[in-house]
Amino acid sequence: MNIEEELKGYKGKALDVLKRINAKVGDLIRVRKNGIIFEGILIPRSEYGDDEHVVLKIKSGYNVGIRVTHTTQIEKIGVGAKPAFAPPPLPMQREGLPKVVIVSTGGTIASRVDYRTGAVRPALTANDLYSVVPELAEIAQIEAKILFSLFSENITPKHWRRIAEDTAQHINRGVDGVVIAHGTDTMGYTAAALSFALQNLPVPVILVGAQRSADRPSSDAATNLIGAVKAAAYAPFAEVALSMHADFSDKTILLHKGTKVRKCHTSRRDTFRSVNAEALAKLELETGEITMLTKEFNKRNSGRKLALKPKFEDRVALVKFYPGMGSGVIDWYVDSGFRGIVLEGTGLGHVGNLCFDGVKRAIKQGVIVAMTSQCIWGRVNMNVYYQGRDLLAIGVIPLEDMLPETALVKLMWILGQTSDVEEAKALLTRNIAGEFSPRTLPEKVGE
Repeated sequence: MNIEEELKGYKGKALDVLKRINAKVGDLIRVRKNGIIFEGILIPRSEYGDDEHVVLKIKSGYNVGIRVTHTTQIEKIGVGAKPAFAPPPLPMQREGLPKVVIVSTGGTIASRVDYRTGAVRPALTANDLYSVVPELAEIAQIEAKILFSLFSENITPKHWRRIAEDTAQHINRGVDGVVIAHGTDTMGYTAAALSFALQNLPVPVILVGAQRSADRPSSDAATNLIGAVKAAAYAPFAEVALSMHADFSDKTILLHKGTKVRKCHTSRRDTFRSVNAEALAKLELETGEITMLTKEFNKRNSGRKLALKPKFEDRVALVKFYPGMGSGVIDWYVDSGFRGIVLEGTGLGHVGNLCFDGVKRAIKQGVIVAMTSQCIWGRVNMNVYYQGRDLLAIGVIPLEDMLPETALVKLMWILGQTSDVEEAKALLTRNIAGEFSPRTLPEKVGE
């Protein structure tokens, strides 16, 4: 590891000073400035911080930033231990329990703060997750692995393919369920992607995340993971589902269908909601009881043969309409070689007439253009107003009550399966993984 990596976040003047005294993050540092002495542990800095300050964690636990000037005296007075986390030993496996694989991809559920230095580890291994939640040993025989360690905003369609292929390998060798630990920010996209890529599932595939890391007193990581493993091991359905808190308490986990779920709050533990559909099931953590909330689900069947279709086309865009938006935005995607555009229109499915020429050109050049709504609840109906009817006449495809995120993923998946435009259009309007609801449930609005 080079010195810049050992002094993460430091640059310029501050980095030069620290390099001269051979200091590293975690070392004990003494700073004399304006007659005041500061002593503390050198902690990392944000990569966006300036180049003039060093930051120490002093004995009180507070962090102090000290500006480095020509009169500042800095010396290393002790070598610090490197930030480390030593998980407890793995609990004993119990024979006879269902076999569940936990696959870690990163995110808050797989992160830990080292409070001595302030460093964040964004990659607890899946074994770490298992070992710090020993209750899992009473639920299932656990096999844990790390596929990659990424914040979810860095996950791309190429990663969806890898997750799908890895999940298929586990299912094909006979496990009773798969749990995928994932960052919450784009977990809804990945849930939709796996819903299309993993068809005819014999067992559940459960995505799970956390809003707060496992070392925080208010963390939801352990309870979410326990709920996900119970669902993977015992749920009666064979679907891709997303497992997170139902409310503020630690009593109930909701399991949402992978194509009908959205993250709705930046920090609440019950951030995920099923949109235009019932949640798939609820799980009581205390008793382990799983109650199905809908009759429309595929039942668990270990004899069923999984169909893996993991290819996705990157060149698909999700474009949110805004007042004053013109054709230039759409033209850019067409000129850049994109094969599909999902419009997130207003209300029942509209964009302004300034966009019409761009939409016409896109469709004429073989680009599939589909319409979803910016509204959370309800469905597209482009026959009500003439603006919508004009868009239909141009060739825009209405997508009923499909979430914009799901529509994007579905079109990526479709264009990964076929290059035929007419076949792709037909697949887009076919209900493949429960992405369309047969009817809108008005009583669910606002819950």
